[in-house]
Amino acid sequence: MPGATLRDVAKLAGVSVKTVSNVVRDQPHVSAAMKERVERAIDELGYVPNTTARRLVTGRTGMVKMAFPELKAPYFAEVADQMHKEAKKHDLRLLIEQTENRIENERAVLADREQGLVDGIIFEPVKLSSKEISHLRGHVPLVLLGEILPPLSVDHVMIDNVAAAATATRHLVEQGRHHIGFLAYKDPDSSDTVKQRLKGYESALKEGGRQAGPSIYVPAPAFGADAAEAGVSEALKKGVEFDGLVCYDDLAAVGAMRALRRAGKSVPEDVAVVGWDDIFVAKYSNPSLTTITPDIPALCSRAMDMLVERINGYDGVGRHELVDYRLTVRESTE
Repeated sequence: MPGATLRDVAKLAGVSVKTVSNVVRDQPHVSAAMKERVERAIDELGYVPNTTARRLVTGRTGMVKMAFPELKAPYFAEVADQMHKEAKKHDLRLLIEQTENRIENERAVLADREQGLVDGIIFEPVKLSSKEISHLRGHVPLVLLGEILPPLSVDHVMIDNVAAAATATRHLVEQGRHHIGFLAYKDPDSSDTVKQRLKGYESALKEGGRQAGPSIYVPAPAFGADAAEAGVSEALKKGVEFDGLVCYDDLAAVGAMRALRRAGKSVPEDVAVVGWDDIFVAKYSNPSLTTITPDIPALCSRAMDMLVERINGYDGVGRHELVDYRLTVRESTE
């Protein structure tokens, strides 16, 4: 039925317009039987929610967007899942965009094409500078995630990467490790994330009377388990010695542990390994992985609350907030 409305669906299903609206918006309190009844009517009539009409009446679409580097990264998948839950709490639909670590895609996130399509954007850039974000952003409310230095006018939520990296490194120092490596890129083009984690790593080594230097950095050619395995294998072949390893993320840590096993080294007896993000597989790796655990629920809740406040008219200065983290100790360092 072309042009079917909520009232048409309600009439066919024998329910109120409000009930149909609740089903369309996927509200959790609707019973399974009622949802099935309404969805049958929707299918029969071919009803499609008219977001354009909604925008004309309310000035809003009821949709917000989250843009981040890559869907296949477990950390971002977990953040997206939690952000979806936060959006539902505010009766919003969440759209997901992948920027693939490409600067042109990050620029597109902030381009004029977003005007009128979404009510707000939650964005984790890795390539754009603070100056370019400030220049490109339009009037769509924006909240940033991640380690990039934000413009003063933009809301930003993150964990303290310097402090967290220091916590991870300090743990290895306290375990009696003397040659502690850092697994990540070590070049001028390193991301803000890597730079901040390196800073925390180096400060904790200095505090613990350990020396940091090129001989105990373990460079990987790219991020991910395969690249980490290759990077650690190459370092071991070159005779780089380390008895502790702080890894950029949990996938890198898993790859590193595989390389160590293949080289005949035991974790944690020969090398203690710390990961980052506490992704789902961390506690199931062999051995289970000690890792930095960011408070993802708090991160997503605060970011979504900030965005909704902006959507509802808050126009104060940018709020730059930290959420908590902890070190989860498991077998890879015990």
